Amino acid sequence: MQQLQDALLQTTWLDWLAFITGVLQVVLAAKNNVLNFYAAIISVSIYAYQCVTVELYAEASLNIFYFVMALWGIILWGKNFQKIPVTHAQISDWKISSIIALLSFASCYLLITKFTTSNVPIADSAVAALAYTGTYLMSKRKVENWLLLNISNAIAIPLQWYKGMPLYALLTCILFVIAIFGYVKWRKLAKQ
Repeated sequence: MQQLQDALLQTTWLDWLAFITGVLQVVLAAKNNVLNFYAAIISVSIYAYQCVTVELYAEASLNIFYFVMALWGIILWGKNFQKIPVTHAQISDWKISSIIALLSFASCYLLITKFTTSNVPIADSAVAALAYTGTYLMSKRKVENWLLLNISNAIAIPLQWYKGMPLYALLTCILFVIAIFGYVKWRKLAKQ
């Protein structure tokens, strides 16, 4: 708790901006609101840089991916928002998701171990791979995106704490809780 308190006292306005827009993004996503992507653009841009500074390279790439997905989400949801229903993932979605997860884990792990001095390549790669896959399912408005994102969050929280990013770990804890509510809401939407 002392480390978290110290981190909060040393937090810059940029850190707070990333934190607040990160929470806002997931709250808006849970509410099925297209504005979540605009908040994401701000938050992930800041966090991509911060992850590089603590050698969480896969998480940095994940934030860059989130940035691209936010742009894609604005286009996809913006044009077809009312036309794309929230549904459950089908076998074809899981096949694509499995390929995304395996390829992204392998790619991140190989790049991190070959080109960096990171001491957490497995955990960093797992966080990114699960989040890449969850984000893909979110873009397709699949209920199960929340499950994959929360498995990623569960791995990320201790990793971020270990790497000296307690405010980012706190944000991820908050996102974990919000994702539970998002899952419940999207299940209801899928039934309609």
